[in-house]
Amino acid sequence: MPAFLLEVGTEELPAGFLSDAIVQWRSRIPESLKTHNLPEAVVEVYGTPRRLAVLITGLPSQQADREEEIKGPPAQAAFKDGQPTKAAIGFATKQGVDISALEIRPTDKGDFVFVNKQIPGRPIADILTELVPQWVWNLEGKRLMRWGSGDKRFSRPIRWLVALLDGDVLPLELKNGEKTVKSDRISQAHRVLHPQPVSISHATEYVNTLRSGCVIVAPEERENIIVEQVNAAVLKLGSITEIYPDLLEETTNLVEFPTAVVGKFEDEFLELPIEVSTTVMVTHQRYFPVFKTADKTELLPYFVTVSNGDPAKSDIIAVGNERVIRARLADGRFFYEADLAKPLESFLPQLETVTFREELGSVRAKVDRICKITEQIFQQFFAQAQSEDEKSVWEKNLPLARRAALLCKADLVTQMVYEFPELQGIMGGRYALASGEDPEVAKAISDHYRTVRLSKTKNEIVPENIPGQVVGLSDRLDTLVCIFGLGLIPSGSSDPFALRRAANTVINITRYVRLPINFNELLEQIATDFATDFNKERESLITALKDFFLQRIRTILQEEMRLDYDLVNAILGENDPEYAERALQDLSDVDQRATCLKYIRQEGTLDKIYETVNRSTRLAAQGDLDFQQLEPTAVVNPELFQKSSESAFYNALVELVPETLAAQQNRDYLRLIAALEKIAPTVSKFFDGEDSVLVMDANPDIKQNRLNLLGLLRNNARVLADFGAIVKNL
Repeated sequence: MPAFLLEVGTEELPAGFLSDAIVQWRSRIPESLKTHNLPEAVVEVYGTPRRLAVLITGLPSQQADREEEIKGPPAQAAFKDGQPTKAAIGFATKQGVDISALEIRPTDKGDFVFVNKQIPGRPIADILTELVPQWVWNLEGKRLMRWGSGDKRFSRPIRWLVALLDGDVLPLELKNGEKTVKSDRISQAHRVLHPQPVSISHATEYVNTLRSGCVIVAPEERENIIVEQVNAAVLKLGSITEIYPDLLEETTNLVEFPTAVVGKFEDEFLELPIEVSTTVMVTHQRYFPVFKTADKTELLPYFVTVSNGDPAKSDIIAVGNERVIRARLADGRFFYEADLAKPLESFLPQLETVTFREELGSVRAKVDRICKITEQIFQQFFAQAQSEDEKSVWEKNLPLARRAALLCKADLVTQMVYEFPELQGIMGGRYALASGEDPEVAKAISDHYRTVRLSKTKNEIVPENIPGQVVGLSDRLDTLVCIFGLGLIPSGSSDPFALRRAANTVINITRYVRLPINFNELLEQIATDFATDFNKERESLITALKDFFLQRIRTILQEEMRLDYDLVNAILGENDPEYAERALQDLSDVDQRATCLKYIRQEGTLDKIYETVNRSTRLAAQGDLDFQQLEPTAVVNPELFQKSSESAFYNALVELVPETLAAQQNRDYLRLIAALEKIAPTVSKFFDGEDSVLVMDANPDIKQNRLNLLGLLRNNARVLADFGAIVKNL
């Protein structure tokens, strides 16, 4: 079966574009082949800094013939008195068939004319000639460029084109204005190691031919070579490194023939904070740092770079890289020493000169808002404190959080962070310690940018201390309210201010640490302050913020907790203000209820209580019992009972209420489930036993009494969730 090779040769491609292009082709090319009835082809995509290539094997020499059913005009328009009209004749002519080939068939919208058309398969060469330009010009990416006078865009100018169908050149052209690149079998090898072009004899010889020209076209192979060589290099030094995934991907896409090269710098630079040195190496120079021990808290004066040059000249390459890293580290040392010359607090006035956003003022103004929100959060902590010990915890942390909130953005105007923005917060913590601030304040400043890090074994929360958590929340809440207040609400996939991520972080920090924050009140407070300060409409802002947070909670429950959609609806309600308010009032309670529902569905208890609770919930909707009512003695009259099953139901409810209240107070929802499971047989007898009742009795008082019994069961179950939203056997 024929094999097809396409190689698009370019000037050096950005590493990010190459990664994205490979992903796009791996998805789009098989899909386009499938739409052209070529589903069995095997697609392999390759890429290096100077080329993007695809090898397709298992192609037929020609498409298979196929029969296609084509729908035409309505029958009454196509035939009059059994004779074809212009509509029928035109349809037959367009399809290239005789009138006799037309058939009338019934459809949902009446009788229509159809024709079964035999479509012969096209030669594979014709199909590929048509598809290749689409594959190339439809690639998406950031900052695509035009060259020449054409309107076609690509990441970099295209310089050569290889197109082989087996061993023959498939004539192709990529036109862009006056620029035209024609296909050939000639490809460019490694610039340094093999400057002569290579000729590819057959499509399937592509990988080996390029390898002979010192180009490894498979990214996965280059990646494995880099990992092996880097680890081997640091092993010789008796040390360890970290293979950062982003750095590995970038270096893989910057080289065609990787060689790990070890470089060295002076010991004096080890006095720099490790974050500065590793940022210089990893982010700016694309080096792998070398650590002394496995905990990676201490550097050695070495680095490993991945070269695309001549391995025989590794020593010269190392010297050049050493010169660069030495200069960068010297800059870092200068900035660090200059910043340390004055205390962190002295940088605050300079924040007045940094604009947060034109409509919102300076970063210094943002700091004031962060400080105010921090106070509001602690006010809630004190109001909800359950004991003196808990109150003392908040009293201890409040002054630390105040100080951290005031200083959290001060490092933005330091020389170090100006040069290395990636170090914001981290350097603030360093400078705070050097300025004599409390270590907990320094930790909070360093951590407040961080978010929740999820691992396979546990949820590890960052920031690590209460001041850092509160300041991190305050910072993000200010951003959310301000940007929403300007009307810049995320829509579709557009979220330029990363507000979804900010809201997710606020929610996750709160629920994992179980901070006692009522977001109904807090969002209203912050939104009210914003509306007053910036003369904006308050109510619509509050509504938009609450809806947005509820959407993020829903997404987190479904995507992070893997909760079935109906259980999410049962927790958050479907247009149920009570459940929405409850969710925003206590996020950790949402977490515990979700965990409980997920567990009882998995182990089968939900099935045992579903029928009775759900049936009661549906019928109770025909009554008017308030959802908050739990106690049967206030709303049920035993004197109206006509059957023993009613008395049994009533007595079971009396026993259920203490269990419900205890479960609610202690958030021990499995206790409530056990109580509901216990009452289930009694409720079943009420509905279907020998002494069952007709709920909708002709006597309105008896009917209401029975509906109240059902409403009470519904209300007790609602302490956990809205069982009416749960789908059986999902």
